[in-house]
Amino acid sequence: MKQKMRLGWLTWTLIGIVLVGVLLRLFVLKPYLIPSASMEPGIAPGDRILVNQLSYRFWAPSRGDIVVFAYPRDPNRTFVKRVLALEGETVELRDNQVFINGQLVNEPYLKPGDYPPFGPETIPPKNIFVLGDNRRQSEDSREWGLLPKNYLIGKAGVIYYPIQRIKFIR
Repeated sequence: MKQKMRLGWLTWTLIGIVLVGVLLRLFVLKPYLIPSASMEPGIAPGDRILVNQLSYRFWAPSRGDIVVFAYPRDPNRTFVKRVLALEGETVELRDNQVFINGQLVNEPYLKPGDYPPFGPETIPPKNIFVLGDNRRQSEDSREWGLLPKNYLIGKAGVIYYPIQRIKFIR
């Protein structure tokens, strides 16, 4: 009798664990494979990341967040970029540097290299300006325009594979 009770408890525990895992996967954490070099050096091609899908349901994006979003030109594709300018701010790229409202943005994560000037452009409501960290190899807001905030899927949180690259994303 004790063995049947123990087996029943174990079965329900396993069902509960599987159910929690499925719910987390569906509604909270979603894995993505990074296919390009646009976010190097921090995120490399072949990295697998976990994205918090609840982030922007409760909080607004912040400058510096690495976000996953539906590509505005083809919403069936997803991109990963860094938020640089928020609604109401004016962004300008000149001399290989980013200026927000005339102030230089410190970007220690940036891959060195030359890239063309952009702006100044003021970000309208319900939009953000996103760039890749590898500006020379990034298709981003400079090319296809501002990102509507309703295209945001979530905030990148951690690289979980390959094992030697496991880390929280900043």
